[in-house]
Amino acid sequence: MKPTTGSTPAPRKSARWREWLLLALALLAGVAWLTAHDGLHRIDLLVQDAALRTRTIAPSQDIVILAIDDRSIEAIGRWPWRRALHAQLVNQVSAQEPRALGLDILFGEPDDDYPGDDLLLARAIEHGARTVLPVARRGQAGLAAADLPIAPLREAASQLGHVQVQVDADGITRSLFAEEGPASAPWPHFSAAMLCAASRAAQTPCRGNTLAPAQDAGPWVQRDEQRIPFAHSFGGAGFTTYAYLDALTGQLPADALRGKYVLVGATATGLGDMFATPVAGSDKRIAGVEVIAHSLNARLAGLQLHDAPGRWNTAINLGAVALALLAMLLLGPLAALLGCAALGLGLLAAALLAPALAGWQLAPAPALLGVAAAYPLWSWRRLSFAAHFLRLEMLALKPMDITPLPAPQQTPAAAPLALLPFDLLERRIHAVEEATQQLRRLHHFISDSLLHLPSPTLVCNAQGTVVLANTAAAQWFGHAQPAALQGKPAAELLQTLHASDTSAPLLPADAGQWGRLPAQQEGLDDAGRHLLMLCQPFATEGQTIWLLTLVDLTAMRQAQTQRDRALHFISHDIRAPIGSIVTLLEMQREWPASMTTEELLQRIEQHAQVSLAMAHDFVQLAHAQNLGADTMAPFDLAAAVQQAVDDAWAQARSRKVALHCAELPQSALMRGNRSLVLRAITNVLGNAIKFSPAGSQVSCSLNEQCDRWAIAISDQGPGIPADQRDRLFQPFARLHQASLPKAGGIGLGLALAHTVVQRHGGTIAVDSDGQCGTTFTLLLPRLEQQPGNIET
Repeated sequence: MKPTTGSTPAPRKSARWREWLLLALALLAGVAWLTAHDGLHRIDLLVQDAALRTRTIAPSQDIVILAIDDRSIEAIGRWPWRRALHAQLVNQVSAQEPRALGLDILFGEPDDDYPGDDLLLARAIEHGARTVLPVARRGQAGLAAADLPIAPLREAASQLGHVQVQVDADGITRSLFAEEGPASAPWPHFSAAMLCAASRAAQTPCRGNTLAPAQDAGPWVQRDEQRIPFAHSFGGAGFTTYAYLDALTGQLPADALRGKYVLVGATATGLGDMFATPVAGSDKRIAGVEVIAHSLNARLAGLQLHDAPGRWNTAINLGAVALALLAMLLLGPLAALLGCAALGLGLLAAALLAPALAGWQLAPAPALLGVAAAYPLWSWRRLSFAAHFLRLEMLALKPMDITPLPAPQQTPAAAPLALLPFDLLERRIHAVEEATQQLRRLHHFISDSLLHLPSPTLVCNAQGTVVLANTAAAQWFGHAQPAALQGKPAAELLQTLHASDTSAPLLPADAGQWGRLPAQQEGLDDAGRHLLMLCQPFATEGQTIWLLTLVDLTAMRQAQTQRDRALHFISHDIRAPIGSIVTLLEMQREWPASMTTEELLQRIEQHAQVSLAMAHDFVQLAHAQNLGADTMAPFDLAAAVQQAVDDAWAQARSRKVALHCAELPQSALMRGNRSLVLRAITNVLGNAIKFSPAGSQVSCSLNEQCDRWAIAISDQGPGIPADQRDRLFQPFARLHQASLPKAGGIGLGLALAHTVVQRHGGTIAVDSDGQCGTTFTLLLPRLEQQPGNIET
């Protein structure tokens, strides 16, 4: 497979950030412009109208409307009526002592037909209840002029108040200005003037000067726009309402107007201004006097409602869009969609609750549009970027050569849905899917190859920590799964592996020193195994990766040791007696009289017997080292011990050594190779007799120790120093060759015994003070079950 360099995630991430940043700037700029220029005013009005329904209040029972209704028009006659009638009404109302009386009727011109009526009305207002008269605006704001009551009425009134309301572009009345009029002295709204007339100035500032300002008092101004918090009953039905005719004729209930705010205005069809309101139906209108009643009702309740400050509105709109953009950047597609939906609902909830909580009306339409547009725009950009990325990835995957992969098995499958030929993205996804399947197969192929390597293999990072391991490594370090090795320091796992000459660890704990390691090192572990450690570094994506492989050379080193022993045996030990035979023959030829034929044959036989014994011991040692389970069977160890003692009796007698055997168990079952075990016991017993001085004693016993049989053989020989016990069981090692040269032997007896005991799962213990006497204890596993056939 040819290595190829694919695109790294960094460029893709950078491109994603650029895409998100451009989209964020565009959306935030659009939302800021729409907020500043009120570009979605109609939508904001719909939201604000819904919010008004959450802030409605109950109509006050202190407000009474005397309506100039259709019944009053029909009874009194065509409008306008004589001002003497209005004077009579003022007198009738004043008799009940209301808090304030508001006449929402314009008296801008003198009554030429009945001049005396103006004086009657002025006298009634002056001596009656505290009366408020309206001021209207002629023309557009900025160039407008005031439509004032005539001078006698103006001078008699307690307050003047403007009756202007704001009609939005959709024809609905939602707000009014707290002050309106010439810049030097604007008038308060009629509802505020009512409070002032009733000496309630503490709630709403008002002007005490009721005289009209001069016409050149400055341009017309409008100050402090306020939303009208409408009461929850509309059309006037919520406020106490009586007919003008009933009040004029004295037919009202007793004290119906006492302590009330009395508003007089036209409600008859075609008479006066009628306004559409956001909380009334689209087919309903309310009269101007009723709008004043709603405004007065809100002032009595101490409720004021304003548009949210521009900076706060901008901050809320931009913050909501910014949160939506962050959700799309940080969250997944579904979470981002749910987040945008939650933001939209949160904006609507904030707009609905803001009037009740803060007295503000928000304009959330730009933010709602921005949040609604953010997800599809970002999805479009992501889709476009994904199509571009898939095209680049396909171009990068085409040159890849993955021919070493084994061909997959073809299994019948359902035919996939036909791809639309014009769906570019779907075709690219399908192509990348096929390439991904090939890469996945390649990944599995490489991963399985690593897992099934026969030698333990560790893949480590630059810090020396294991990141990958194969099955052989997991088994080597005693774990069931390779994942158990991940995250562990390799030096800690291989701390028992050290150089055979210096005992220093082959793998330093500091991974920074691994660069100085040779590619191949051989050492020993605590179990005595010969291991070859292969250390190979390689670089990938700017990181150094280390590949550590362990090769078990124990079998090869054992074979080399056996070869060296065989060469030593052939070249030295067995060569000596054969050379002696050749020397005797040559001496017999040169000096026939030097020895008799009988002496010659005796000496040749002696050397031949030595050579034969050496060869036999060497063959027995090799046989013990290669002992297999197929040569093992149950047998009676007590009988084998007794036979070994019997065979050694003649040797002990010839050396004048007493041989004593303790009472043996009736049966001592074990599983093994009886001939080799017998040979091992015989060698240890013979070795004890050989090194025991004449007149001494050699004892032998067989006892049970837990799950083992213990064969103890004690002598009274020279003893074995502690510093020489390591060589005791090595082949061809003779510890007493210098002190006891006549003892003979080549040093294979104890080596054979040690090998046989180890092959049977047992051990040999040596107990000696190093001065006199030694005890060898052979510990062999005991057979628990009673076998059918026992070898004796």
